[in-house]
Amino acid sequence: MAISRIDLGGAGSPEALVKRILQAEPNLLVPVPIQQLCARLGILRIDDLDADGFEGGLATDAKRSEGIILAKRGGEPRRRFIIAHELGHFLMAHHVPDQPGRFQCKSSDLLRVAAKEGDQRQRREVEANRFASLLLMPPHLLRAAMAAFPGPDLQHVLALARDFGVGKETAARAYVQYHPERIAIVVAGNGRVQRCYRSLSFPAIICAVGSPVPVHSFCHGGLLRRDIASDIAACSPDLWIDVSRDLRAPALFEQVYRQQNGFAMILLRLEPVPEESAEERRLEEGWRHRFHSGRR
Repeated sequence: MAISRIDLGGAGSPEALVKRILQAEPNLLVPVPIQQLCARLGILRIDDLDADGFEGGLATDAKRSEGIILAKRGGEPRRRFIIAHELGHFLMAHHVPDQPGRFQCKSSDLLRVAAKEGDQRQRREVEANRFASLLLMPPHLLRAAMAAFPGPDLQHVLALARDFGVGKETAARAYVQYHPERIAIVVAGNGRVQRCYRSLSFPAIICAVGSPVPVHSFCHGGLLRRDIASDIAACSPDLWIDVSRDLRAPALFEQVYRQQNGFAMILLRLEPVPEESAEERRLEEGWRHRFHSGRR
Protein backbone atom coordinates (compact mmCIF):
# COMPACT_ATOMS: atom_id res chain seq x y z
CA MET A 1 0.00 0.00 0.00
CA ALA A 2 1.58 3.26 -1.20
CA ILE A 3 -0.87 5.94 -0.04
CA SER A 4 0.28 8.76 2.24
CA ARG A 5 -1.20 11.93 3.72
CA ILE A 6 0.31 13.89 0.80
CA ASP A 7 -2.22 12.21 -1.50
CA LEU A 8 -5.06 13.78 0.50
CA GLY A 9 -3.88 17.37 0.33
CA GLY A 10 -6.74 19.86 0.02
CA ALA A 11 -9.51 17.31 0.55
CA GLY A 12 -11.81 18.19 3.44
CA SER A 13 -15.19 16.54 2.91
CA PRO A 14 -15.90 12.81 3.37
CA GLU A 15 -16.53 12.43 -0.37
CA ALA A 16 -13.34 14.24 -1.41
CA LEU A 17 -11.20 12.27 1.04
CA VAL A 18 -12.52 8.90 -0.09
CA LYS A 19 -12.12 9.92 -3.73
CA ARG A 20 -8.45 10.74 -3.12
CA ILE A 21 -7.91 7.47 -1.23
CA LEU A 22 -9.42 5.46 -4.09
CA GLN A 23 -7.35 7.36 -6.65
CA ALA A 24 -4.16 6.58 -4.71
CA GLU A 25 -5.21 2.96 -4.15
CA PRO A 26 -7.19 1.96 -7.28
CA ASN A 27 -6.80 -1.76 -6.53
CA LEU A 28 -8.09 -1.60 -2.97
CA LEU A 29 -9.21 -5.01 -1.80
CA VAL A 30 -12.55 -5.94 -0.25
CA PRO A 31 -12.95 -6.08 2.68
CA VAL A 32 -11.05 -2.79 2.73
CA PRO A 33 -7.87 -3.20 4.85
CA ILE A 34 -8.82 -0.40 7.22
CA GLN A 35 -6.03 -0.94 9.72
CA GLN A 36 -3.38 -0.81 7.00
CA LEU A 37 -4.89 2.42 5.71
CA CYS A 38 -4.78 3.89 9.20
CA ALA A 39 -1.09 3.02 9.53
CA ARG A 40 -0.32 4.72 6.21
CA LEU A 41 -2.30 7.87 7.10
CA GLY A 42 -0.78 8.76 10.47
CA ILE A 43 -2.46 6.49 13.01
CA LEU A 44 0.24 5.10 15.29
CA ARG A 45 -1.83 2.29 16.74
CA ILE A 46 -5.34 1.08 17.46
CA ASP A 47 -6.06 0.29 21.11
CA ASP A 48 -9.00 -1.30 22.86
CA LEU A 49 -11.40 1.14 24.49
CA ASP A 50 -12.70 0.36 27.96
CA ALA A 51 -14.93 3.28 28.86
CA ASP A 52 -18.58 3.12 29.82
CA GLY A 53 -20.90 4.88 27.41
CA PHE A 54 -18.41 5.22 24.54
CA GLU A 55 -17.79 3.05 21.47
CA GLY A 56 -14.79 4.80 19.97
CA GLY A 57 -12.28 7.56 20.49
CA LEU A 58 -9.33 9.37 18.99
CA ALA A 59 -6.32 10.91 20.71
CA THR A 60 -4.29 13.27 18.53
CA ASP A 61 -1.89 16.17 18.70
CA ALA A 62 -2.87 19.76 17.99
CA LYS A 63 -1.52 19.69 14.42
CA ARG A 64 -3.28 16.37 13.70
CA SER A 65 0.02 14.92 12.46
CA GLU A 66 -0.47 11.57 14.21
CA GLY A 67 -3.06 9.88 16.36
CA ILE A 68 -4.21 6.85 18.30
CA ILE A 69 -7.62 5.30 17.66
CA LEU A 70 -9.55 3.67 20.47
CA ALA A 71 -12.22 1.11 19.61
CA LYS A 72 -14.45 -0.97 21.84
CA ARG A 73 -14.04 -4.71 21.50
CA GLY A 74 -16.91 -6.60 19.92
CA GLY A 75 -17.85 -8.01 16.56
CA GLU A 76 -15.28 -7.39 13.84
CA PRO A 77 -17.68 -5.53 11.48
CA ARG A 78 -18.64 -3.13 14.27
CA ARG A 79 -15.00 -2.56 15.22
CA ARG A 80 -14.06 -1.88 11.58
CA PHE A 81 -16.74 0.81 11.33
CA ILE A 82 -15.58 2.44 14.59
CA ILE A 83 -12.00 2.55 13.30
CA ALA A 84 -13.08 4.08 9.97
CA HIS A 85 -15.29 6.61 11.80
CA GLU A 86 -12.41 7.77 14.00
CA LEU A 87 -10.08 7.90 11.00
CA GLY A 88 -12.60 10.29 9.47
CA HIS A 89 -12.37 12.58 12.50
CA PHE A 90 -8.58 12.44 12.23
CA LEU A 91 -8.42 13.33 8.54
CA MET A 92 -11.03 16.10 8.52
CA ALA A 93 -9.14 19.08 9.90
CA HIS A 94 -12.32 21.08 10.54
CA HIS A 95 -13.46 18.45 13.06
CA VAL A 96 -12.78 20.09 16.41
CA PRO A 97 -12.93 17.72 19.41
CA ASP A 98 -15.03 18.37 22.51
CA GLN A 99 -11.87 18.15 24.60
CA PRO A 100 -8.44 19.27 23.33
CA GLY A 101 -6.85 16.43 21.38
CA ARG A 102 -9.56 13.88 22.21
CA PHE A 103 -12.68 12.69 20.39
CA GLN A 104 -15.15 10.44 22.23
CA CYS A 105 -18.00 8.84 20.32
CA LYS A 106 -21.11 7.13 21.69
CA SER A 107 -23.15 4.37 20.12
CA SER A 108 -25.75 6.95 19.03
CA ASP A 109 -23.02 8.94 17.26
CA LEU A 110 -22.16 5.94 15.10
CA LEU A 111 -25.79 5.68 13.94
CA ARG A 112 -26.35 9.34 13.18
CA VAL A 113 -27.30 10.16 9.58
CA ALA A 114 -28.68 13.67 10.10
CA ALA A 115 -27.84 16.61 12.33
CA LYS A 116 -29.98 19.26 13.94
CA GLU A 117 -29.53 22.65 12.35
CA GLY A 118 -26.67 24.49 14.01
CA ASP A 119 -25.42 21.47 16.00
CA GLN A 120 -21.77 21.27 14.94
CA ARG A 121 -21.01 18.20 17.01
CA GLN A 122 -23.80 16.21 15.38
CA ARG A 123 -22.65 17.43 11.99
CA ARG A 124 -19.15 16.09 12.68
CA GLU A 125 -20.54 12.69 13.62
CA VAL A 126 -22.69 12.57 10.47
CA GLU A 127 -19.62 13.36 8.34
CA ALA A 128 -17.49 10.74 10.10
CA ASN A 129 -20.22 8.15 9.49
CA ARG A 130 -20.48 9.12 5.84
CA PHE A 131 -16.71 8.82 5.48
CA ALA A 132 -16.70 5.38 7.14
CA SER A 133 -19.53 4.08 4.94
CA LEU A 134 -17.95 5.35 1.72
CA LEU A 135 -14.52 4.01 2.64
CA LEU A 136 -15.64 0.55 3.75
CA MET A 137 -18.11 0.19 0.87
CA PRO A 138 -16.55 2.15 -2.03
CA PRO A 139 -19.38 3.13 -4.40
CA HIS A 140 -17.84 1.66 -7.57
CA LEU A 141 -17.21 -1.67 -5.87
CA LEU A 142 -20.64 -1.63 -4.24
CA ARG A 143 -22.40 -0.96 -7.54
CA ALA A 144 -20.46 -3.79 -9.19
CA ALA A 145 -21.47 -6.18 -6.41
CA MET A 146 -25.11 -5.10 -6.55
CA ALA A 147 -25.26 -5.52 -10.34
CA ALA A 148 -25.18 -9.28 -9.79
CA PHE A 149 -28.43 -9.19 -7.77
CA PRO A 150 -31.68 -9.53 -9.75
CA GLY A 151 -34.03 -7.58 -7.46
CA PRO A 152 -34.49 -6.24 -3.92
CA ASP A 153 -33.92 -8.92 -1.30
CA LEU A 154 -32.56 -8.87 2.26
CA GLN A 155 -30.37 -11.83 1.31
CA HIS A 156 -28.40 -9.37 -0.81
CA VAL A 157 -27.91 -7.08 2.20
CA LEU A 158 -26.55 -10.01 4.21
CA ALA A 159 -24.18 -10.95 1.37
CA LEU A 160 -22.89 -7.36 1.10
CA ALA A 161 -22.34 -7.18 4.86
CA ARG A 162 -20.31 -10.40 4.74
CA ASP A 163 -18.25 -9.54 1.65
CA PHE A 164 -17.43 -5.94 2.64
CA GLY A 165 -16.85 -6.77 6.31
CA VAL A 166 -19.44 -4.34 7.66
CA GLY A 167 -22.45 -4.58 9.95
CA LYS A 168 -25.86 -5.50 8.55
CA GLU A 169 -27.27 -2.03 9.19
CA THR A 170 -24.34 -0.35 7.45
CA ALA A 171 -24.92 -2.60 4.46
CA ALA A 172 -28.66 -1.89 4.59
CA ARG A 173 -28.12 1.90 4.45
CA ALA A 174 -25.84 1.59 1.44
CA TYR A 175 -28.14 -0.92 -0.28
CA VAL A 176 -31.11 1.44 -0.04
CA GLN A 177 -29.05 4.39 -1.24
CA TYR A 178 -27.70 2.72 -4.37
CA HIS A 179 -30.54 0.39 -5.36
CA PRO A 180 -32.39 1.53 -8.50
CA GLU A 181 -35.84 0.47 -7.26
CA ARG A 182 -38.13 2.22 -4.75
CA ILE A 183 -37.22 0.50 -1.51
CA ALA A 184 -36.90 1.17 2.21
CA ILE A 185 -35.50 -0.79 5.12
CA VAL A 186 -36.98 -0.39 8.59
CA VAL A 187 -34.90 -1.43 11.60
CA ALA A 188 -37.14 -2.62 14.43
CA GLY A 189 -36.34 -3.52 18.02
CA ASN A 190 -38.69 -5.19 20.49
CA GLY A 191 -41.67 -4.51 18.26
CA ARG A 192 -40.96 -0.80 17.72
CA VAL A 193 -39.52 1.19 14.84
CA GLN A 194 -35.93 2.20 15.61
CA ARG A 195 -34.64 3.62 12.33
CA CYS A 196 -35.81 3.95 8.72
CA TYR A 197 -33.70 4.14 5.57
CA ARG A 198 -35.39 4.79 2.23
CA SER A 199 -34.44 5.61 -1.33
CA LEU A 200 -35.14 9.12 -2.55
CA SER A 201 -38.10 7.88 -4.60
CA PHE A 202 -39.73 6.00 -1.71
CA PRO A 203 -42.49 7.97 0.06
CA ALA A 204 -42.30 8.94 3.73
CA ILE A 205 -42.98 6.11 6.15
CA ILE A 206 -45.92 6.94 8.42
CA CYS A 207 -44.62 4.94 11.39
CA ALA A 208 -42.56 7.36 13.47
CA VAL A 209 -39.40 6.27 15.25
CA GLY A 210 -40.45 4.75 18.57
CA SER A 211 -43.90 3.77 17.39
CA PRO A 212 -45.02 0.12 17.27
CA VAL A 213 -44.44 -1.89 14.11
CA PRO A 214 -47.89 -2.18 12.44
CA VAL A 215 -49.78 -5.08 13.96
CA HIS A 216 -50.48 -6.62 10.54
CA SER A 217 -46.83 -6.50 9.44
CA PHE A 218 -45.25 -9.87 8.72
CA CYS A 219 -42.70 -8.92 11.38
CA HIS A 220 -45.17 -10.28 13.94
CA GLY A 221 -45.51 -13.62 12.18
CA GLY A 222 -45.04 -16.53 14.54
CA LEU A 223 -43.45 -18.76 11.87
CA LEU A 224 -40.49 -16.47 11.20
CA ARG A 225 -37.14 -18.12 11.85
CA ARG A 226 -34.29 -16.14 13.36
CA ASP A 227 -31.37 -15.22 11.07
CA ILE A 228 -33.25 -16.34 7.95
CA ALA A 229 -34.88 -13.82 5.61
CA SER A 230 -38.55 -14.53 4.96
CA ASP A 231 -40.13 -14.75 1.54
CA ILE A 232 -41.16 -11.48 -0.09
CA ALA A 233 -44.94 -11.08 0.01
CA ALA A 234 -47.50 -8.41 -0.79
CA CYS A 235 -48.83 -6.40 2.14
CA SER A 236 -51.37 -3.63 2.58
CA PRO A 237 -49.60 -0.40 1.52
CA ASP A 238 -51.37 1.73 4.14
CA LEU A 239 -49.49 -0.16 6.87
CA TRP A 240 -46.39 1.85 6.01
CA ILE A 241 -47.22 4.73 3.66
CA ASP A 242 -49.97 7.29 3.23
CA VAL A 243 -52.32 6.14 0.49
CA SER A 244 -54.62 8.79 -0.96
CA ARG A 245 -58.14 7.41 -0.98
CA ASP A 246 -59.04 8.84 -4.36
CA LEU A 247 -56.06 7.27 -6.12
CA ARG A 248 -55.28 3.72 -7.05
CA ALA A 249 -53.21 2.14 -4.29
CA PRO A 250 -49.68 1.07 -5.21
CA ALA A 251 -48.46 -2.47 -4.62
CA LEU A 252 -46.22 -2.81 -1.58
CA PHE A 253 -44.16 -5.88 -0.69
CA GLU A 254 -42.58 -6.77 2.64
CA GLN A 255 -39.74 -9.06 3.68
CA VAL A 256 -38.51 -9.66 7.24
CA TYR A 257 -35.15 -10.72 8.65
CA ARG A 258 -35.47 -11.46 12.35
CA GLN A 259 -32.25 -11.09 14.36
CA GLN A 260 -31.12 -11.68 17.91
CA ASN A 261 -32.22 -9.68 20.95
CA GLY A 262 -35.59 -8.74 19.46
CA PHE A 263 -34.22 -6.85 16.46
CA ALA A 264 -35.43 -7.20 12.89
CA MET A 265 -34.92 -5.64 9.46
CA ILE A 266 -37.98 -5.10 7.27
CA LEU A 267 -37.51 -4.54 3.55
CA LEU A 268 -40.28 -2.63 1.78
CA ARG A 269 -40.50 -2.59 -2.02
CA LEU A 270 -42.95 -0.30 -3.77
CA GLU A 271 -44.13 -0.99 -7.29
CA PRO A 272 -45.33 1.90 -9.46
CA VAL A 273 -49.04 2.26 -10.00
CA PRO A 274 -49.85 1.05 -13.53
CA GLU A 275 -51.37 3.57 -15.90
CA GLU A 276 -55.12 3.28 -16.21
CA SER A 277 -56.46 2.55 -19.66
CA ALA A 278 -59.09 4.85 -21.20
CA GLU A 279 -61.71 2.14 -20.64
CA GLU A 280 -60.78 1.77 -16.96
CA ARG A 281 -61.00 5.54 -16.46
CA ARG A 282 -64.42 5.64 -18.18
CA LEU A 283 -65.79 2.87 -15.95
CA GLU A 284 -64.31 4.46 -12.81
CA GLU A 285 -65.75 7.89 -13.60
CA GLY A 286 -69.15 6.33 -14.34
CA TRP A 287 -69.12 4.46 -11.01
CA ARG A 288 -68.23 7.63 -9.09
CA HIS A 289 -71.01 9.59 -10.85
CA ARG A 290 -73.61 6.96 -9.98
CA PHE A 291 -72.38 6.75 -6.38
CA HIS A 292 -72.42 10.49 -5.70
CA SER A 293 -75.74 11.04 -7.50
CA GLY A 294 -77.42 8.30 -5.48
CA ARG A 295 -78.09 6.18 -8.58
CA ARG A 296 -77.38 2.44 -8.58
